[in-house]
Amino acid sequence: MKIYSEKIKQLTVLNAGQNYHIVGGSDRGQLALEKILEQHGHQIIPFATTHNLNYQTKWSKYFPPRVNFEKPGIKDIINFIYSLPATKAIQELLKSTTIDIAHLHIYYGQLTSSILAPLKKAGIPIVQTLHEYKIICPVYTLISNDNICEECQGHNFWKATFKRCNRGSLMRSILSTVESYVSKAFGAVDSIDHFITLSHFQRQKVIDLGLPPDKVTAIHNFIDTSNIEPHTQIGEYFLYFGRLEKIKGLLTLVEASSSIKDVPLLIVGKGNLDQELKTLIEQRGLNHIKLLPFCDQDSLKELIRNCICSILPSQWYETLGMTLLESFSHGRPVIASNMGGITEVVTHGRDGYLVSPSDVEELRESMIKMAQNRQKAVEMGLEGRKKVESHFHPQKYYAEIIKVYQKVL
Repeated sequence: MKIYSEKIKQLTVLNAGQNYHIVGGSDRGQLALEKILEQHGHQIIPFATTHNLNYQTKWSKYFPPRVNFEKPGIKDIINFIYSLPATKAIQELLKSTTIDIAHLHIYYGQLTSSILAPLKKAGIPIVQTLHEYKIICPVYTLISNDNICEECQGHNFWKATFKRCNRGSLMRSILSTVESYVSKAFGAVDSIDHFITLSHFQRQKVIDLGLPPDKVTAIHNFIDTSNIEPHTQIGEYFLYFGRLEKIKGLLTLVEASSSIKDVPLLIVGKGNLDQELKTLIEQRGLNHIKLLPFCDQDSLKELIRNCICSILPSQWYETLGMTLLESFSHGRPVIASNMGGITEVVTHGRDGYLVSPSDVEELRESMIKMAQNRQKAVEMGLEGRKKVESHFHPQKYYAEIIKVYQKVL
């Protein structure tokens, strides 16, 4: 198979995002990009903020200090909007090495739009992978007060304050609105040479809400299955893994699972719904539902391999759903919401079930169907494995990334 039409020189790529460790799917994507580019002979320079969980790299000496979101002071609030420490850090980095192209991920909030001007001044093309909808929505999710919302269309970010979109808080919403306007003013749209979305759905959505069509390309995420043996044994429990956020549909999942007490449900991860989920489970005596902390990759792989299926009952427009690809890679089927980029991954009745978001009964029925037909669940999971091998493989992803790079170089 011809991977790409034109050979490209070995590049030095700045791979920048808020974390250099794994918290969520965007971090996995960022690190996966680093790995595949290095495998093809390119030099990768990571750029993130400092953190004790960061992977070791000689480039960490250039990382700016992290903004404290837990107990922010005035300096943290200022640096959340526009970080002078990040500006200084990127300037020092650019003095020390030559960079051919910058590939950004979730850089706002920590690195902020302050890094864009130094990159442009140095004549470095900038590509950004959009892991969510922040470029068109101050709260990233196109969700306001638990409902889908697209009212900021055309970069009318002030509506996020009017609707109190950030957790119902006026002050949080004002901060998100101000940050979005500042970010746009300092080049969040104009300074980016090309955007990459994770699904065709996401591409169309960001275009509908304000991005120029000729600056956006959809490239599905990938997963490397070369060292993953698909599991063919009957599964033992349902599994959710990922961020513990309300938009992930976890309250719907708990309710759906509440009456299926003969099959355990494991919820793995961390997020701002931690305590609410723990309290709900304890108050209702749902002893078959277990909350497990964020775990290392080897432990997570074992949890995936031994589940009946994984579940992603999202209530927002998932850009793709990396956990779906991870489940398929281990030969496990999925149950997921019939919305957003998810529909480009799951084929209903073949490798999983698609259910209406927030529909407790429909989700419960699909869970029961999986639990009562566990051999079929194994067969569906193996169909999912075939799909990731044919449609979500590294060579395809690399070829499409290189085509984008060629457009801007």
